[in-house]
Amino acid sequence: IIHTSSFQRKTPHTPLPSRSVNPTHPTLQSNPSPIKTTTHPTPRSPSHSTHHCSTSRTYRTRAPNPPTLTQQKSRASRAMAPSYDKTIATAASLAASLMLVRSLASELLPSEVRDALSAALNSLRSRMTWQHTIVIEETEGWSGNRVYGAVKAYLATRINANIDMQRLRVSSTEEDAKKMVVSMEAGEEMVDLYEGVEFRWFLVTREVKGDLNNGGGGAREIRSYEVRFHKRHKEKALKEYLPFIVATAKAIKDQERSLSIYMNEYGDEWSPIDLQHPSTFDTLAMDQKQKQSIVDDLDRFIKRKDYYRRIGKAWKRGYLLYGPPGTGKSSLIAAIANHLRFNIYDLELTGVDSNSDLRRLLVGMTNRSILVVEDIDCTIELKQREEDDKEHAKSNSTEKKKAEDKVTLSGLLNFVDGLWSTSGEERILIFTTNYKERLDPALLRPGRMDMHIHMGYCTTEAFRILANNYHSIDYHVTYPEIEALIEEVTVTPAEVAEVLMRNDNTDVALHDLVELLKLKKKDAIEIEGKQAEEKKDANEIKTQSMQVDEKKIVDEIKTESVQVEKKDDKKVVVKNDFTENGSG
Repeated sequence: IIHTSSFQRKTPHTPLPSRSVNPTHPTLQSNPSPIKTTTHPTPRSPSHSTHHCSTSRTYRTRAPNPPTLTQQKSRASRAMAPSYDKTIATAASLAASLMLVRSLASELLPSEVRDALSAALNSLRSRMTWQHTIVIEETEGWSGNRVYGAVKAYLATRINANIDMQRLRVSSTEEDAKKMVVSMEAGEEMVDLYEGVEFRWFLVTREVKGDLNNGGGGAREIRSYEVRFHKRHKEKALKEYLPFIVATAKAIKDQERSLSIYMNEYGDEWSPIDLQHPSTFDTLAMDQKQKQSIVDDLDRFIKRKDYYRRIGKAWKRGYLLYGPPGTGKSSLIAAIANHLRFNIYDLELTGVDSNSDLRRLLVGMTNRSILVVEDIDCTIELKQREEDDKEHAKSNSTEKKKAEDKVTLSGLLNFVDGLWSTSGEERILIFTTNYKERLDPALLRPGRMDMHIHMGYCTTEAFRILANNYHSIDYHVTYPEIEALIEEVTVTPAEVAEVLMRNDNTDVALHDLVELLKLKKKDAIEIEGKQAEEKKDANEIKTQSMQVDEKKIVDEIKTESVQVEKKDDKKVVVKNDFTENGSG
């Protein structure tokens, strides 16, 4: 008897395809997980326990999914943990050993040996690194460090090129709240290029605790700039780059400082007020060539400190401004002050009692300043020194003492070109006058007034500058007529400016200027006619006078001739009488 349980299933079994057999099977491509083939025994029935025939079945099972990236990192970190701990332990042991060696060396080795070892280690460290660092502290002892201020001002101008910094510091002053100063914030880095060399700047802050025993307070913040660069540029950094920063910061400070104008009061004291005159060389109504010559002379002057010292002359420059009133002499002075950033000292000679007070005033001037004496021919009577000597010789001792107490030409010249001229540096002397011919030649010679600048009437070029200043225009339909009239009449820049300021409407203002120029032309024609008539009358009077004189002379000649004839006739009569008497 054959039991059915003793036989395997007659159902034909088709083995599952393997991935190695057919890797392009669509099922395998869609399910890339590996497949395992496992044979399980068929459970035996309890009623047929005496038979031991086994039956096997085949099942398809999937392999477990591969570990994720997080799991792999976790396993790697668990695997590396022992090595990391071992490294930390080794480093700690090495540090402890070095500390022990250092303490033993400090106790056992002599100081000379320790110093030699320290120098050797420092030399080795400096040779191994390529970077060099210069530290510039905010304070040096109890005083401020000027180099720190120079670096701060210089880097503020370079912020625009490094605007990618995440943190910036902005500040302003009460005097000019609109003007903001941008600077670095602590912890920021800034790169500056100088002649192809890269310099990296850092602003570092640290707290320093005060010494309570010496009366010091709590902790205070110390700020410093650090600049890092390649060590091969050390000499360039010290001898070129840092001096360049200091010079640039000085120029920035000079350009940004507020100007003052000083007046002399109470004899020998200066009283300052703020100078806010807006005149510049761009707005000055002058011929371009003359204006450029003045600017070039000023720029050359301020750069020639070593030159003046080498030739043995005081570092000063004299300018004489002459011309009719209203031609822009005061505006030119303000433009010079704004260009050089020099303070102005307006000297009123009528307020000075003596030459000694004058010397005290002039010595009290600061460097980088302008001394102005306006209308020098009208302020006081500056006589020539020869005339002064003659008057002193005639006067008695009391009058001599009074004369010596007054301001004289000699006292002024001693400061302009004498020993007192060396009491300051980088000074400009400016004298103004409406009548140059009235000045003493001693004031005009080279070395005292180095440059004579004539401030004349308005020209076409000056008119265009004024029109652009007051109405922001470069051309108008009235320009040809105005320029033709300016060529024919004499008008000062002040008169033109006054007409252009009357009305904000450009057309109205320019037509008013045309009317003014026409009126001036008419007046000029009338004046010329009157002058011609006066000249004609003078010529007629002169002719009549000459005719009268000639008639008088002719009459005198006739009278003398008649007298001579009468005298001759009398002589003849007398002669005849004598002849007759003689004959008789």
